[in-house]
Amino acid sequence: MPVVTPAAGPAPERRPLRVAVIGAGPAGIYAAEALAGQDDVPVAVDLIDRLPTPFGLVRHGIAPDHVKMRALRDTLHHTLDHERVRFVGNVEVGVDISLDELRRHVDAVVYTYGAAGDRRLGIEGEDLPGSMPATTVVTWYTGHPDADRAGVEAVLARARDVVVVGVGNVALDVARVLTRCPAELEATDMPQHVLDVLAAAPVERVTVLGRRGPAQATFTTQELRELGHLQAATVLVDPAQVGEDPDPVDRAVARNLATMRGWADHTEEPGKASLRLRFYARPVRLLGTDRVTGVEVERTAVDADGRAVGTGEVEVLPADLVVRSVGYRGHPLPGLPLDERSGTVPHEDGRVLRDGVRSPGEYVAGWIKRGPTGVVGTNKHDARETVHSLLDDVAAGALTVGGPVDDLVDTLAARGVGAVLLSQWQSIDAAEVALGATRGRPRTTLHDRAELLAAARTAQAAEAAQTAEAIG
Repeated sequence: MPVVTPAAGPAPERRPLRVAVIGAGPAGIYAAEALAGQDDVPVAVDLIDRLPTPFGLVRHGIAPDHVKMRALRDTLHHTLDHERVRFVGNVEVGVDISLDELRRHVDAVVYTYGAAGDRRLGIEGEDLPGSMPATTVVTWYTGHPDADRAGVEAVLARARDVVVVGVGNVALDVARVLTRCPAELEATDMPQHVLDVLAAAPVERVTVLGRRGPAQATFTTQELRELGHLQAATVLVDPAQVGEDPDPVDRAVARNLATMRGWADHTEEPGKASLRLRFYARPVRLLGTDRVTGVEVERTAVDADGRAVGTGEVEVLPADLVVRSVGYRGHPLPGLPLDERSGTVPHEDGRVLRDGVRSPGEYVAGWIKRGPTGVVGTNKHDARETVHSLLDDVAAGALTVGGPVDDLVDTLAARGVGAVLLSQWQSIDAAEVALGATRGRPRTTLHDRAELLAAARTAQAAEAAQTAEAIG
């Protein structure tokens, strides 16, 4: 009897490459965009963030009075809408799910969680109340759910004299925000309690300290020029410190020096706060017992190697608040290697290295890859470089699609972790716009995690009702 061979059915469709991107800030979103925007490799991207909201430093790093820069989130949002990308917020890797567990759900992981830690001054008195990193102030005025609201507001309630250590853009952001008048901040998306505290704060003097000269400051000219337009503050500089530089400088430095020389004849004005840029000065000790009362500052000189060296000449500046803005550094994610010196993940062209050897399926992009350098747009090229490495590994067979795995969001839900998906984030977004409209503002940031999740549940309830209606 002849053997009848069944007709072959269609081959099962192979699932796409599953990639988890940890961190939904600019680096993570640009990585997701690069993955979703190519057609060589079918992909499905889970964009994971521990906050219920996306955008990272665009939402909680860029100063709220930089309205045009913060509008970048409208551009970044296009990636969240892509059919190959799923936003998975309110999930903390290492807490809600271990890194090993996550890697069993996906074929590759791209770490883009940034560098949220701060660098220390390493001086006596640094831990006194009233001394804090710029990250603490920035997260407060941007409405980050983890901000130390009580700590910042208690200090600002009595802060007449503020010293900001550092001469980068973040230092200028802090100095500028603390000296703006209420009318200048009203159109921002700051939480209402932040506006109220800043309006009542008794700040009269802000001094920005740089240990080297104005030519070595790292702020951008655009950021610097904004100081000259403050309605309630006068910018002060020492004419001797911003005189003609005898050495050749690049154009950006020349523009900065020209801008500061335009303020050289400024003097304090009655009724206005003063914002003083002071160079060749470094803090050597913070004074006080129960709280900061002053900063002992040493005059410096720049040696032949460009290093700031102390001259032994010291003075004391009164200070109710000292903000250090001397750099960010990355923190380790449980299960991920980190170079403690640089605060970055060891890598080769974006491929994570473990004990000097490439770790299959692990990649890194953004600040946790290269350190806290560049502007927001720098992350786009950086993320594309990493994704290029990932796609090269697929082409070479070093990265392949594994077998079927459970859905990440379903697994989290089964253990009681409620991920915030795109529709829930859109509900949060709508709630912030509606709250802003009550005060004639485009948006007011929701700062409390419970409020954020309550807004997200509005969308979940609506979706559940629609499902029930469809079934019925």
